Amino acid sequence: MVAKVAIDLALDRLFDYEVPESLEKKLAVGQLLSVPFGHREARGFAMAIEDGERGTGKKGFRLRPVTAIVDETPFFSPALLELVRKVAAYTAAPIESVLRAALPAAVLKRNARARELLFVEPLTTNHSALTTNDYRLTTNHSALTTNHYALPATPRQKWLVENIARLGGGWMTSLCRELGTTPASLRLLAEKGLVRVEARAKRRNPLAGRRILPSKPLALNDGQRAALEAISRLEQSALLLFGVTGSGKTEVYLQAIARELESGRGAIVMVPEIALTPQTVQRFASRFGDRVAVLHSALSDGERYDEWHRIRSGAARVVVGPRSAVWAPVRDLGLIVVDEEHETTYKQDETPRYNARDVAVLRGAVEGAKVVLGSATPSLESWMNVKRGKYAIAEMRGRAGAGTLPSVRLVEMRRDGDGERSGGGIFSAELLDAIRRRLVEGEQTMLFLNRRGYSRSVTCEACGAAVECPACDLPYTYHRADCCLRCHVCGGWTHVPERCPACGAKALSYRGVGTQRVEAALAKCFPRAKVLRMDADSTSRKSSHDDILGAFRRGEADILVGTQMIAKGLDFPKVTLVGVLNADSSLAMAGSDFRAAERTFQLVSQVAGRAGRSDLPGEVVVQTFDPSVPVLGYAARGDFAGFAADELKVREECFFPPYCHLAVVNLSAPDARTASDWAAMYAASLRRYAVRLGDGGRGLVVGEALPSALEKADGRYRWQVVMRARSAGALARAWRWISAARPAPKGLRAGIDIDAFNLV
Repeated sequence: MVAKVAIDLALDRLFDYEVPESLEKKLAVGQLLSVPFGHREARGFAMAIEDGERGTGKKGFRLRPVTAIVDETPFFSPALLELVRKVAAYTAAPIESVLRAALPAAVLKRNARARELLFVEPLTTNHSALTTNDYRLTTNHSALTTNHYALPATPRQKWLVENIARLGGGWMTSLCRELGTTPASLRLLAEKGLVRVEARAKRRNPLAGRRILPSKPLALNDGQRAALEAISRLEQSALLLFGVTGSGKTEVYLQAIARELESGRGAIVMVPEIALTPQTVQRFASRFGDRVAVLHSALSDGERYDEWHRIRSGAARVVVGPRSAVWAPVRDLGLIVVDEEHETTYKQDETPRYNARDVAVLRGAVEGAKVVLGSATPSLESWMNVKRGKYAIAEMRGRAGAGTLPSVRLVEMRRDGDGERSGGGIFSAELLDAIRRRLVEGEQTMLFLNRRGYSRSVTCEACGAAVECPACDLPYTYHRADCCLRCHVCGGWTHVPERCPACGAKALSYRGVGTQRVEAALAKCFPRAKVLRMDADSTSRKSSHDDILGAFRRGEADILVGTQMIAKGLDFPKVTLVGVLNADSSLAMAGSDFRAAERTFQLVSQVAGRAGRSDLPGEVVVQTFDPSVPVLGYAARGDFAGFAADELKVREECFFPPYCHLAVVNLSAPDARTASDWAAMYAASLRRYAVRLGDGGRGLVVGEALPSALEKADGRYRWQVVMRARSAGALARAWRWISAARPAPKGLRAGIDIDAFNLV
């Protein structure tokens, strides 16, 4: 037998190993193996097992034998391995990188193991048999005989045994604390055969300490019932659940999953942000209890290890998490839910650059599972798949319960602001009045600004130069909380200079607005209001997302200021006002990002949907410097169909997605000349390759080599070549051809992002 093994290096090839006779009956596809590789012992996954002559491979080379099976339970099912191969082919990524992406790093650590603690188990419930002088025990436990026999027991021991039995046993540390005893006393009971003490694996539960009350299915309205039945009728396909914000999509997910569980199948629920995970997990755990597992990067290594193994063993049947949850080893998978399917956070920005939404659809096809893509503002790709008949659709046009869609106002801002009275030009008079009314009424406000920090830049008034990060050629952002300048690209920081580094002048000004500055301005405008801020700076510690959102939900704050973390999926009944402080920010990238209008529509619509979700009416104030921009008008009216129709016309004329697949070839080097020269050479070579393909130029369209919008980042100069084609396969083949024909020299990094979201 020959095992084809993917080694833990990104070599994008499989290696043949002889299977020793001692392992032939144990070896299975998907297992983690230990194999010799060069002068070291490597680990890799068995991707296939084939018949072959012992000792030699197909080309007559002598094969080295598999050293050991690390874990006899396969890490990957055959279906998951097929998915890995398909994703590797689609993204043109090494198969080893996809295998690593599909497993939490904590699971593969060499010293990873379950946590074992001592458990004390009672051996009898016949308390009346205990006397102060004699203890008679009758049991059928395999460790003891079935005969009556006598053991001395003190009054204290009698009391301990009775209470251990009453509690049904427990962890030794917990029993010692609860019963006021010591481990030595409990071990003495075990020596006398009164209890059993043994090491057991104890789950590191990410939900520990959280009070979760059971819930029952809610009554569905007509739209929800129709959506649920549409999901039930779905056969190995994808369905777009197009429902306005607050339409009750989550309850539809819950009841659809309940039906899958009743039929013995499992489910995966994907959310775009870790910030949404605690709230979503709470709702699903209240309905399905211990059958729910959670997977995300904010868990400790131990929690991730335990949760993943609960899923693999079948103990957990419902998995909730962000994009990595798409790989969860759920047994008998019946349903995958991708909530807020339009979100760009489903796209991984490092190799393998997969879109978890698309992987979910692919996994559904591989495993025969239903896939539900939910959104109030669908991606144009999914919308087009509905129009082409590839996806089914279910629409929910009204809000569930008593909530109604909020009224939306576009407010024009003047670029000069009007001083402290309006929060330094941050707030319009209309928004300030609206906030003041909510404070008087005891209602809550959410303010959205997709920029963290205090000021966007520190600029010299004398020469106009901004203080820039030397590694990125990008202005530092001023963070007032720790009084320093930070680069949001490479993470570098420096102290605030007293003088301009360029000309030495002392006249430094702080320009632009971030969430910290909004928080400070609110303290001046409304000194008695309680304000919380939610951004990447305030949520750096574990469970901070849950803490902030929990405090706001309990009414411990009047105003929540945040970035895109608060723009989707959150449900606060007392929020009746939402303010969008700079609706134009995403449109500023329109020159370098063809998705700018789509992102703006989605962001404004989603954040507006946080208001008026209960019986209290909602209001949304959208501040903009140009209210005549069509996309803002569509967002204010909630007219997705109108926006999509206009935007798709432009995309079709320009041959952009969803009428094609788009890929970005990224090249970076420590010096600008190397990056630009190789980008130009790649572009020229790819254009010659495209000419040979023919198809009137639409088979593969290759753009010019251009510097990236952010030309220098983390000390490297970045150039790119954009390609478009009718099929993703054509892009992958072009990349494999150029990377083989023109291998990147040392120091140059070259990669491809197929179906790219980000052109920056």
